[in-house]
Amino acid sequence: MTTAPTAPVEGLRPPDEGPVERERQTRKRLAPWDRIKFLVLFTVVWFILVWAAMADNPLLPFVDATRERLRSTWGLVVLSLAGLELLRQVHYLISERWAAYHRFWIHHVFGGFERLTHRRLSDWTRFRLGRWVKWLIWLALIAIVLGQVMDTSPVLVVFQLPALIWGALPFVIQIVFIMFIAVGQFVAIFWFLSRGGVDVYYPDDIKTRFTDVWGQDHVLERVKENIVYLENPEAIESKGGYVPGGILLWGPPGTGKTLMAEAVAGETGKPYVFVDPGAFINMFFGVGVLKVKSLFRKLRKLALRYGGVIVFFDEADSLGNRGALAQGGPGFPRGMRPAPFHTGGCRGFSYLSPDAQWLLTRDAMRSDVEQPDTRRNRIVMGNMAGGGGMGTLEALLTEISGLKKPRGFVNRYVRRMLGMRPKPPPKYRILIMMATNLPERLDEALLRPGRIDRIYKVGYPSKAGRIRTYKGYLDKVRHELTEEQIDKLATITPYATGATIKDTVNEALITAIRAGRDVITWADVMKAKQLKELGPPEDVEYIERERHAVAVHEACHAVVAYRTRQHMEIDIATIEKGSDYLGMVASIPPEDQFTRWRSEYESDIYVSLASLAGERMFFDGDSSSGVSGDLESATGVATYMEGFWGMGTTVSSYSTAKRLEVGSPGGPGRKAQEQGVNARQALADRIEDNLSALLERTAAILEEERRRVLALAHALETHKTLTGDDVVAVLEGRPGPLVDGTVYTDEEFMRQIESYHRAALAAHRGHTKLTLALPVPPRTGNPDNGSVPAQVEAAAIGPSPWARPADSPA
Repeated sequence: MTTAPTAPVEGLRPPDEGPVERERQTRKRLAPWDRIKFLVLFTVVWFILVWAAMADNPLLPFVDATRERLRSTWGLVVLSLAGLELLRQVHYLISERWAAYHRFWIHHVFGGFERLTHRRLSDWTRFRLGRWVKWLIWLALIAIVLGQVMDTSPVLVVFQLPALIWGALPFVIQIVFIMFIAVGQFVAIFWFLSRGGVDVYYPDDIKTRFTDVWGQDHVLERVKENIVYLENPEAIESKGGYVPGGILLWGPPGTGKTLMAEAVAGETGKPYVFVDPGAFINMFFGVGVLKVKSLFRKLRKLALRYGGVIVFFDEADSLGNRGALAQGGPGFPRGMRPAPFHTGGCRGFSYLSPDAQWLLTRDAMRSDVEQPDTRRNRIVMGNMAGGGGMGTLEALLTEISGLKKPRGFVNRYVRRMLGMRPKPPPKYRILIMMATNLPERLDEALLRPGRIDRIYKVGYPSKAGRIRTYKGYLDKVRHELTEEQIDKLATITPYATGATIKDTVNEALITAIRAGRDVITWADVMKAKQLKELGPPEDVEYIERERHAVAVHEACHAVVAYRTRQHMEIDIATIEKGSDYLGMVASIPPEDQFTRWRSEYESDIYVSLASLAGERMFFDGDSSSGVSGDLESATGVATYMEGFWGMGTTVSSYSTAKRLEVGSPGGPGRKAQEQGVNARQALADRIEDNLSALLERTAAILEEERRRVLALAHALETHKTLTGDDVVAVLEGRPGPLVDGTVYTDEEFMRQIESYHRAALAAHRGHTKLTLALPVPPRTGNPDNGSVPAQVEAAAIGPSPWARPADSPA
C-alpha cells in the first residue's frame, strides 16, 4: 500500500536552516545601463584611437582614419573586445527569456567551474581576485589609448606612466590649489561661525566651593557622590560598575543650579566648560553639528590633560527635542511631571500600571471638544521644537554615547591596513551637567541612563535652608537682625530662592544707604521685601469715600483670615493701588506643608467671600465690582472640592464621569447631552448651596468682629500698608513692630471711627464729598511704637508669589 507524499508543512523553519528560495528559471534581467556601459566604453576608446590618427595627420579624413585603425593591431583588439561584449550581452538577453538555454549554461557549462571555485576559494578571495582583474583591464585600456596618442607601444607606456604623472604634477597641483582655495573659503566661514558660546575655565579660575551653596543640602550630598567617582573611579569600576557621567538639575529659576555646577568644578580642581544656551542656535544648517564635535574634541583633550573635566549646559531646554514621534512612548521623564489633579498626599498615580497611567493622563488632557490624536499622525522635523537646528541634538546624543569608540586616523585606518586591531580609547573622565527650568522640553533620548544618569530637582529651599541662606548673605553686610528676626524672615518668605534672598538683602542695604545708614535694620528688610513683592506704588490718590470703602474691603479679608485661617499667616495688607488691584491682603504658610485639607479650603472660601459679605453689611446691602475676583476664586475652589477632591456631598469625580459619558453607552447623542446638562446643573446647584452656606457663616463672623474691621480699616487708611505683625497688633490691641495697636482699645476713639464710617456711608449713598476728617489716634505712652507712619514704597504688579491665594484683589 503506497502512501501519498505528504505536502510540506508551512510554518516556522528550524533555527539552523535558512529561508527556502525557489530557483530562478531564467537569468535576472540587467538594468539598461549595466547592459550598455562596456559597449559605451569601447566606443569611446575607439573614437579616441581614430582621433589620435587624425591628430598625427591633419589632412587625413575621418573615413581614412577609421580604415587605418581597422588595419592596426590595437584597433582590432578594441573591436574584438567590443564584439565579445556584444556577444556577452546577446547571451544574457537570451538567458533572460529562454529557461532551457539558461539552465544549460548554468548547470552544464559553468556549473562545474562555479563549484570548483566555491570549494577552493572563499568569497573574500574571489572578491579580491575580481577586483585585481578589473584594475588590470582598466590599466590595459589606458595603456592602449596613451600608446596610440603618444605613437608608442602600450607596454612602454606602462613603464613611462610614472614619468608622465610626474610631468603633469605641476598642473595637478594648480588644480588642487584652486580647489583648496574654493573649499577653504567655505571651511573658514563655517569655522568662524562655529566659534563662541563655549567658555573654558581652568582650575585656578573657579573660586566657588560647596560652602557657598546654601539651602540645597539634600541635592548637594548626591552631587558629591559624582565627584567621588570622578576623582576615584576605581572605587566603583573595580566592582563591575561604571561611573555616572551625567547629571540633570531642574527646578525653578534662582534655586542655585548654576552655582552648584561651579562648586563642583571648584571642589574637584578640574577644568569647567560652560556652554551658553544659545551656543547651538545658528542661521546655517550644519554649524551646530560642527560646534558639538568641536566641543567634545576639546573636552577629550582637557580630560586627558587634567584627569577629568566638567561641562555644564545652562538652560538645556534650548537643545530642544525631536517631537512626539521620536519619544519612546507615553511615559513621562523620571520624576518631572505630576499626576493629573495631584495636589499633595500619597502618589496614588504611581500605583497604577503604565497603561492605566497613560489612559488617565490622556483623558485628563482632553478638552470638551473631541480632538484628533495628532501624537501619531503629525510629522515632526528634527529639533523644530526649539533646538539649535537639524542634526544638532542628534550629534550631541551621538557624541555623549560615542566616547568609547576608537579615535585617531592612524589608530583607526593605518593600523587596520596593516592588519592590526585599533587600540581602545582611553577612559575620558567627563562629567556632563545640565540645568533647566523646563525639563519636559528635553528629548527623552537625552535623559536615558548612559547619557544623563541622575536627575535631581533643585526646588525651593526649606525653612532651614532659607535661614542658612539669609545668614550667609547677611554675614556679608552690617546688620542688626536677631536670630528670631531672621527666623521670622525665613517664615514669611516661604518660596524664596537663593537669588531672591540675595536680592532682598541687597535692596535692604540700598534702603539703609538711602536713609544715610550703613547698618541694615528690620524695617529696611520689610521695606525691601514689600518693594520686591509689590513693586513701587502708583502715583494716584483715592477720594475719601473710595479710600474708606477699599480699606473696609481689605479689613474684612484680613479679619476673617485672622479668625479662620490656622494654616496661614497674614503677610501684608495694603490699600495702595497697584497695576491690577486697588488693595490686597496676602497670606503665607508659617511652615512647609505639602498637603491641604477640607477645613483649609473652606477657610480660603471664607476669606474670599468676606469682601462680599462685608460690603453688604457695612454699606447697607450694596456691593462693588471689586468682589469679582474674590467670587471667581471662591467658585473655583468650591468646584474642585465638589467635583474633584471628594470634599463635597458626592464622592465621584464629575470631570471623569463627564469625559467617560457614564450612563450613555451609545456614545454622544441627545440622551448623553441631556445627561451632561443635568449633571452640570446638579453640580452647579451643589456649589451654589455650599457657597451660600459659607457666605452666611462669613457674615456672622463679620457681625461679631465689626469693631476689629473698622479698627483695621482706620489703620490701613492711616498707614496705607501694614505688615502681618502690625495687622495682628491692631486686631489684638497691642504694640506692633511699626504700628501701635493699643490706641484701638480706647472707647472714645472707636466711637470717632464709627462716626467716620457713618459719614463715609452717607457720602457713598449721595455720591458727595466726605465731610468728616479721618480720626487721629490719641497720644499714648509709646506713640506708634517709636516709628513713623509706615507709608512704605509698596503696591505694584500683583500679590506676593507665595500668597496662596492672594486674599483680596479688590
